[in-house]
Amino acid sequence: MATLDTLLAQSLRLLPHHAISRFTHRVARWESSRMQPLLRLFIRHYALDMSEAQPSDPAAYPSFNALFTRPLRPEVRPLEGDERSIVSPADARVSAFGTIEAGQVFQAKGHSYTVTELFGGFGDLAEPFARGHYLTVYLSPRDYHRVHMPLSGRLTTMLHVPGRLFSVAPRIVANTPRLYARNERVVAFFETESGPMALALIGAINVGSIETVWAGEITPPAGRAIRRIDYSNQYIRLERGAEMGRFNLGSSVVVLLPDTPVRFDPVLTPDSEVRIRSEVARILGG
Repeated sequence: MATLDTLLAQSLRLLPHHAISRFTHRVARWESSRMQPLLRLFIRHYALDMSEAQPSDPAAYPSFNALFTRPLRPEVRPLEGDERSIVSPADARVSAFGTIEAGQVFQAKGHSYTVTELFGGFGDLAEPFARGHYLTVYLSPRDYHRVHMPLSGRLTTMLHVPGRLFSVAPRIVANTPRLYARNERVVAFFETESGPMALALIGAINVGSIETVWAGEITPPAGRAIRRIDYSNQYIRLERGAEMGRFNLGSSVVVLLPDTPVRFDPVLTPDSEVRIRSEVARILGG
């Protein structure tokens, strides 16, 4: 017998995901003083800690999008560890983490997907991660919506893979096979001192856009073709803990690391709460 969560996941598949998200994109950017009561209601409902934001006054944010992508005061998220410390890419909850088994990444409740699927079918990009490591984190609507670098690295490639926009709420992820490999996503590849690293920013319903600091707004998409952009001839380097992109509303980030010895923090568990720049794993050896 289907569970309530399974029925919910199935019903959400019927929604016009992109039409809803385009509407959200417009509404979230509507700048008006009449939005202030709604912004304050949102802050109260999700218990946003505005004392961490810069600025902290809700009146300083002219739109929902400005509030969602609010910057934090630098001192509230100090950078932990050293250059071998892998830090959280977001303020979020851990969905899953571990070793990639023969190119398969665990999603939830027995669901998995392949690295090649996540990377839009590009086997050459997937091969270095076939026996690597992964960390998936979920950003809820209350979280800070900017994504930061887990390790220092130089940008080599970026993919935009159009797709569905299923919700990435945990109960939907647990009941939607291969969700992260089916949703629209932006994947950035970096070369680090420990080898290649990929950050997959997963789109979701009501995520009005995904941006990176080097390319600006990438979604909503201009078309349905996969875009692969080579940055190897440009020197774009981002340091560990630096901002690399942002979401409008909540979504998920998948961090992929190569087959190099990695030890995840022993206190890390599914549903653990993590914060940007806090150490979640460590590169061993060398």
